[in-house]
Amino acid sequence: MTRVGAIPPPRRPGAYRLGFVCLGNICRSPMADTVMRARVDEAGLSGHVVVDSCGTGGWHVGEAMDHRAASSLLAAGYDPSGHRGQQLDDGWFETHDLLLAMDRSNLEGLGGRGERVHLFRDHDPVGTGGEVPDPYYGGEQGFEEVLAMVERTCASLVDALQCTPGLR
Repeated sequence: MTRVGAIPPPRRPGAYRLGFVCLGNICRSPMADTVMRARVDEAGLSGHVVVDSCGTGGWHVGEAMDHRAASSLLAAGYDPSGHRGQQLDDGWFETHDLLLAMDRSNLEGLGGRGERVHLFRDHDPVGTGGEVPDPYYGGEQGFEEVLAMVERTCASLVDALQCTPGLR
């Protein structure tokens, strides 16, 4: 199990690329992508950290995120308008310093844990090692719960990035 805050070193000095992965890339991973981009910007790391997201399935490639996910983000002050669904391909394993799966099923789809593949909530200071539940088939409350998990886990990831040698 990955220690909270422990992330692999960057592949290239001065740059770090994070990818968030869920099933369809319309709820959980784009929420994490949107929040993380804002947190990276607030921390003054935007010139050094690239953030994006994808799905293991290709059903929503090119689509905006689910309207309930977008509404939750907007209500919390984030801008979800730039998201367009992408699908994971083999290139992600070579271009990203860290891929973060939202649940164990997607983690298995990524080949399981490794130095550069973690479960997203391995970095959550609350409930380390848990899954981010898929809110797609539920109501608004599910999206709010996911947003709370995403916000605190992204804060932990930014802390880890700020302590990463060779990033700045």
